[in-house]
Amino acid sequence: MGDARIGISGWRYAPWRSVFYPKGLTQKRELEFVSGRMNSVEINGSFYSLQTPKSYARWAEEVPDDFLFSVKGGRYITHILRLRNAEKALPNFFASGVLALGPKLGPVLWQLPPNLAYDRDTVGAFLATLPRTTTAAVEFARGHDDRMEGRSWLKTDAERPIRHAVEIRHPTFDCEDFVDLAREHDVAVVVSDSAGRFPQLFEVTSDFMYVRLHGAEELYVSGYPEDLLQTWAQRIHGWRTGSATDGKPRDVYVYCDNDAKVRAPFDAIRLAEIVGELAG
Repeated sequence: MGDARIGISGWRYAPWRSVFYPKGLTQKRELEFVSGRMNSVEINGSFYSLQTPKSYARWAEEVPDDFLFSVKGGRYITHILRLRNAEKALPNFFASGVLALGPKLGPVLWQLPPNLAYDRDTVGAFLATLPRTTTAAVEFARGHDDRMEGRSWLKTDAERPIRHAVEIRHPTFDCEDFVDLAREHDVAVVVSDSAGRFPQLFEVTSDFMYVRLHGAEELYVSGYPEDLLQTWAQRIHGWRTGSATDGKPRDVYVYCDNDAKVRAPFDAIRLAEIVGELAG
């Protein structure tokens, strides 16, 4: 049976305090609190700006040994450069400290903008560039530009695979050619639940599945009632065991991103409970 990692997208949200986080819990202990209740978190601060090696190292120290982080790739690459001309931006991202997570580094997520249409050459060239091991990422990161001098992390404690996932948001990606391309590059196509806003594909294109739950009825707001959590748990169980696909067990990463009404952490915890019950 594949591994199941179920958590939340980000953890620093003011409305969560005194609702999910106990009253009086200091902000610096919020990640520690989360890691005692779920086994993974998606780092989304890295989407908005380059983080630092010090931050990544601190986060790794604050969680248990068996905890995993997924890391969201920078929007400068996906939304500003739109996957083109990223010869310096990509090395900068991998030099910013991602590898300081060590064995707690999970997949890297690349969320594409809603107005980026599918172009095989552009997407294919981008996917081909991505480093697939930590040692390859170190060498890749050495190509960073001058602004990373003195704030880069260019080492790894061991060679490990680096998995990549792509979340599509333009309807032109909902085609066989893109699915074939993702499979060719061994990249997971994110199963995105977005209240019907963005395409939802259930294609298996890698040795793992990546799911983002943005809200059942209203994007980033609405929670998941018990019946829907049961449905998602059955899907996760099917991917973990291989019974829903080709018989091959797959690791599954699931992140609740319906944070506006403080539903994400509670939905993630309950979903993990149901998945655990199905696994026996």
